[in-house]
Amino acid sequence: MKYIVIIPARYESSRFPGKPLARIGGEEMITRVCRQVEKAGVEAVVATDDSRIRECVEKAGFRAVMTSDTHRSGTERVEEAYRLLGSDADVVINVQGDEPFIRPEQIEKLKAVFENNPSADIATLAMRFDATRGFDALFDPNLVKVVFSQDMDALYFSRSIIPYVRKTDWKNWLKETEFHTHIGIYGYKASVLSKIVRLPESSLEKAESLEQLRWIQNGFGIKIGLTEFSTIGIDTEEDLREAEKMLAGEE
Repeated sequence: MKYIVIIPARYESSRFPGKPLARIGGEEMITRVCRQVEKAGVEAVVATDDSRIRECVEKAGFRAVMTSDTHRSGTERVEEAYRLLGSDADVVINVQGDEPFIRPEQIEKLKAVFENNPSADIATLAMRFDATRGFDALFDPNLVKVVFSQDMDALYFSRSIIPYVRKTDWKNWLKETEFHTHIGIYGYKASVLSKIVRLPESSLEKAESLEQLRWIQNGFGIKIGLTEFSTIGIDTEEDLREAEKMLAGEE
């Protein structure tokens, strides 16, 4: 199969305007994401609606394409970019522009899901929750949880804790069962991507504010690949400061 990574990046953000151009480790965040993707040996293109981001990306030697400023989601932006590029890739991988710690191993893991499951519609990653982080971390609604079948098909994603452990005090849940959290990198068959962006918002998506529930409700399967590596999405300036500390610890 042929793959392409498209990185959606918009300038406007209610919590962190100009986020893709914020500097981390001495370079703009969007440039760092591109460099991390480059290590996986897959073609990478930034999809943006802002000329400042495009100029930054191109100055660093990467490719960018201008897309509409009316998209409801990064998935829609990725789909438009794929069409504008005239790409012949079989699988489109969506790496968020605020994931400066994305690892090439994660991209390789996602590719392996498609290689091992040629009929898969969509794939994403999950990791086992580290019980030492404690119940409060698991309870965080910003940490999306996922349950999946023995065949690694996603059954449900939730901001709530799933599964619910019945007849056990919640303080002991982490000892009773394994929990898995979602890593927000996606791969879509190109033919499927063109379909899911046309779907209306679903009831579960509205309830949880999770776009992937729209796809599941409409019958599109999501295969899960397991990774041992977490990522840190940058949503606020505080997140950026924490990311800088993490980066300093790696060096």
